[in-house]
Amino acid sequence: MATRTVTIVHCWSAPRSRSTALMYSFDSRDDAVALDEPLYRRWLLLHGHKFYRPYKTMLYEHEGEKKSLNERIDAAITSQQSNGVENGVVFVKHMAKHKDLFEFEHDRELGALAYAKDGVRITHQHVLLIRNPFDILSSWNAKHTYRIKEEEEDKDPSKTTQSSSSSINETSLEEVGIIQLLGIFSSTTSIPGRDPPIVLDSDLLVKDPSHVLTSLCAALNIPYGSGTIGGDMLTWPSGPKACDGPWAQYWYEEIHSSNGWSSFSTTVMPRYRSVVGGQVCVDILRASLPPYDYLSSRALCTVEMSKYDPGLEIFEDPRNADVLCWIGTPDKGRVVPRDIAGVSPFDSAVQGGDAVWEGLRVYDGKILSLERHLKRLFNSARAMGFTNVHSKEAVIEAIFRTLAANGMRDHTHIRLTLSRGKKWGSSMNPKFNVYGTTLIVLPEWKPVENAATYDNTNGVSLITGANRRNPPSCVDSKIHHNNMINNILPKIQANLAGAADAIMLDLDGFVSETNATNIFMVDFNGVLHTPLADHCLPGITRETILMLAEEVGINAKERRVSLAEFHAAEEVFTTGTVGELTPVTMIDGRVIGTGKVGPVTKKLQSVYKGLPDREGWSTPLPDFHGY
Repeated sequence: MATRTVTIVHCWSAPRSRSTALMYSFDSRDDAVALDEPLYRRWLLLHGHKFYRPYKTMLYEHEGEKKSLNERIDAAITSQQSNGVENGVVFVKHMAKHKDLFEFEHDRELGALAYAKDGVRITHQHVLLIRNPFDILSSWNAKHTYRIKEEEEDKDPSKTTQSSSSSINETSLEEVGIIQLLGIFSSTTSIPGRDPPIVLDSDLLVKDPSHVLTSLCAALNIPYGSGTIGGDMLTWPSGPKACDGPWAQYWYEEIHSSNGWSSFSTTVMPRYRSVVGGQVCVDILRASLPPYDYLSSRALCTVEMSKYDPGLEIFEDPRNADVLCWIGTPDKGRVVPRDIAGVSPFDSAVQGGDAVWEGLRVYDGKILSLERHLKRLFNSARAMGFTNVHSKEAVIEAIFRTLAANGMRDHTHIRLTLSRGKKWGSSMNPKFNVYGTTLIVLPEWKPVENAATYDNTNGVSLITGANRRNPPSCVDSKIHHNNMINNILPKIQANLAGAADAIMLDLDGFVSETNATNIFMVDFNGVLHTPLADHCLPGITRETILMLAEEVGINAKERRVSLAEFHAAEEVFTTGTVGELTPVTMIDGRVIGTGKVGPVTKKLQSVYKGLPDREGWSTPLPDFHGY
């Protein structure tokens, strides 16, 4: 006798997460039997004394509901066998709050034996059906307000509900279920040799049910098709179903009015709802969002159904997909994964670009020019009038801890941001800030030459941007601030022109810098020229190159330089922490010099590369074992 295979799909869900619609999808299959919350009666016997349900007595006395999970699975498989189904599916809908009645290690009801049947190979799969907890709360409360009114009238028809406030009486973390779903995820992934459960986002399911259901069936290793084995999972007949639990008449009116995902998604689920319940619901939402965010990041079809594909191909180094960042106020910072890292929408950096920043580069266990960068950072913060600022020691500690957490000791760039901090309102007025600046340490695996930086071997092309550099009378560049729109607009022009960056002129038409770097030129006499720091950002790499030029005997001048002089230069290069010294071989379509990297540029590149090993130029990283 050939062995049949039956896949038992345990779908765990929070309320109001379209679990009944998913159950109907499986019930519509030719090879499937659906079971509606077989653990509910047992759970209600344990907890039903806490609240009223009009169907309690009916459920307690219902013969079918008295059967154990094993008995109901056995009946389903026997039914399939009698109907000639060779390899079947049993879809078991569970509520997350019922999880304590299930032994995940042995895939069985608490206190029962593991299910087995002669001639049948049983495989268990777990699916976590998630939904944004805000939508659960608003949908569940809207439904529950109506339900409680009915229950009160059922107990006393002469009574009318004066307020919907009673609708929040049963709203709890347990009812919302997101934390329980994370517990199921933890329980199953902790079992040796067990694959993690499949996470399914019900919003994605509503958005594209065909794609998501096809992907779900593939993940479950069961067929999907229309009119063949697998059935049409997109539609179902309207009205009550044979698989419905006895409580269906109280909870399933909306889904019974639908006949498939298309009608269900457009007519049953309103887009705009309030969350009833005040502080109770806000606290539940606050506790539920972090586990939801984690589960959501692991949901089936999340990547391919997003508006863009955040695949690893956009990270030149795949390690950057999982990089750890530092975020926090003084004494309250922490290391967090990049996909959940974020500041408050009330932070000054978000509401007004009210922040200062630095770029740091790590070379072979050392941070180049850290002291000079931090001096500029704190000078900028002082010029901006920041108060309750992180100490220098706290910033360095955050940098070290972040690098240690990522194991970064080389080929690393750090974007260091210090904002004025969080506000209690959306006003840009600094007097509305609450205590403490916000520090962000954002590290990336980023070698000097890569797709996100520059080509220092062959050189790059520049254009001249239409936007003029802000003068000190508008926004002083000596403050290393986050008001970057003046830089972003010319960068957009460079992108559209296929250039690396755009040269920015000052208000008088002289060259200031590029949108991202300082700029130098070498004239026909071999003299190095760079615009005065009063008309550009006084970059630390710029300052370093001027020091090195003097050291190696290159005559260097700071003065106002015209665009025509750059067009006619023998050599041009840009400087910055990210790209070091980048040769420029073309500006506005004009070839610079020979069109190749010049001797002065090569000489300064070579000298610059030795700086991290020089005494006093770098700050060594500590032994990471202490972090």
